[in-house]
Amino acid sequence: MGTPQNRRGCRKLPTADLASIVLGVRTAGAWERRRLRKYQERRAGSQRNGGGVFEGVQSAHARGRSRFRARARPVTPRLSCGCAWCYRRVSMATGRGRMLRQRWLGLQALRGPLHGGGAARGSAGAAAGRSGASGFRKGSGVKFAAGCTARRGRHCERSSSNCSVSLDRMPSEILLKIFSYLDAVSLLCTGCVSRRFYHLANDNFIWIRIYSSAFSPKRSNWKVNSVEETAVSVSLLSVEDKEAGYWKKEYITKQITSVKAALAQILKPISPYTGLPVKTKEALRISGLGWAIILREKSGKEYIIQHVDLSLNDTSVTVVWYGKNWPHLATLSTLDLCGVTPVFMDRYKPPPKSGPRWHSLIAKYDLSHLTESTMIGCDRLVRIFWLKPGLVVGLWKKEEELAFVMANLHFHHLVERSTLGSTTLAYELSPHSPFLDDNPEYGLHGYQLHIDMHGGGVFYLCSTFRNLFTKKGCIDDGYVKLTVINFKNNREHLPLIGKVGLAWRTNIFDGFIESCSVVDVTLLDEHRKPFWCLSSPVCMRPAACPSDGPNFLGHTYYVDYMDAEGRVHAELVWIEETEEYFIVSLVLYLSVAKINHWFGTKY
Repeated sequence: MGTPQNRRGCRKLPTADLASIVLGVRTAGAWERRRLRKYQERRAGSQRNGGGVFEGVQSAHARGRSRFRARARPVTPRLSCGCAWCYRRVSMATGRGRMLRQRWLGLQALRGPLHGGGAARGSAGAAAGRSGASGFRKGSGVKFAAGCTARRGRHCERSSSNCSVSLDRMPSEILLKIFSYLDAVSLLCTGCVSRRFYHLANDNFIWIRIYSSAFSPKRSNWKVNSVEETAVSVSLLSVEDKEAGYWKKEYITKQITSVKAALAQILKPISPYTGLPVKTKEALRISGLGWAIILREKSGKEYIIQHVDLSLNDTSVTVVWYGKNWPHLATLSTLDLCGVTPVFMDRYKPPPKSGPRWHSLIAKYDLSHLTESTMIGCDRLVRIFWLKPGLVVGLWKKEEELAFVMANLHFHHLVERSTLGSTTLAYELSPHSPFLDDNPEYGLHGYQLHIDMHGGGVFYLCSTFRNLFTKKGCIDDGYVKLTVINFKNNREHLPLIGKVGLAWRTNIFDGFIESCSVVDVTLLDEHRKPFWCLSSPVCMRPAACPSDGPNFLGHTYYVDYMDAEGRVHAELVWIEETEEYFIVSLVLYLSVAKINHWFGTKY
């Protein structure tokens, strides 16, 4: 008749196997071996006789199995929780403490590395429950084990809650001793926990130790300078006379001063081609400089977003922000662009990811009327708007919500503007002292221009023009005309390499907006000092009518930029045969007021 089955259709297990599963160990008693041997003989006889013998002894076997279950039922609780109480209960009930101890030690060895307590026991209990459901019915032992686990978990929670130590309740002397082992960054972070921690973290004895170790007096090979030694001893004696937090402020001030001095030393070498520091990229890397935007709602709520991506160009840096959790555009009022630097910098170590940061305001933008500002391009997904100076805001076409923000920052005084300002005030350049000269056309000649045109890391133009000049007769409407590429001179015309456009990306989508790019202009005076620097997005617009001069076989486009210091006007022609743009005219219009202020003239 085959293997006997129960009412549910599951195969009935032999008594010895059932006992081994319930008890968790292989039984080794003589009675179990004898019952197992008789069961096997009867089953073999039933197979020889066609099942008659097995059917005849089925009731006897059932009665024997019932008696065995009656004996084994008190010890059915499994060691699902692994606690000592269950181990003692099972071992006393069965008399098999030696074997169960080996089983319990094995379970504890498996659970030991987890250190999970409740999580490990919960997973073990679930696994035991699944094994029981697949092999046999759950008995009262499973419920008992689960209840024991729950009771043990509650007991552990109570004990942990009773044994937990609150730092806030510790005496101030002990907390000061603990704080004395922290470094400056950790101490500043600790002061942000609570008001009490803030006052304790301002302790002068802790900070003067940090100050002395960081800015210790210079030692000589022969002896210590007596003046420096006396100054240090006097400072240590006057610790109690200073107000709380005095040496903390002294340490931070001197640390910032040393950072400024180190950056100034790095930025000393100047490039003869661009007139900018040669090691600007190295200064950005060493200082750990980053950029953040602060979105401010009309209600006053602020969102601080760190930059996601940036690309370094020859004379500028492009910083990008994008994400999924932008606030609604209708609720925003302003956007602040800030430089973010670590307060404590180590030249020979990478800047820490956490710790206090210094925010320096670079520019402030108004977002209340963003859709009414200048739109410079679009594609099938986004529209981009230009905000002066150098900010691009992308909006989704469908939802009119923020997609990305892109800032273009020129290298001229970038490190100073990103590190020396404050959260509310931007860094102001030192006043310029003009170089006086008796030349009647002083300030109208000897210019040098370096111009770049790029978009999304691809450069379309990179050129330098020297010995640019103009005359007094070219002054018109408050501007001085400075011709860089002559429309009528074919030898000066320059091609643009590649397909002109501005690449953008977000977490999910990316795109390419044609006829848009970023222009970097660096104009040096005759003393090779930066006279006018800008980095701004521009777009090519079809010309209504071509300029007077040679006729080109192609469409004409204009590129224009304007601010308080001057204007840029370029004319491009699209050549169908070669499928490329040519710059046929490039003119700079410099403000007369800027020239008079810079050179001390009176044009």
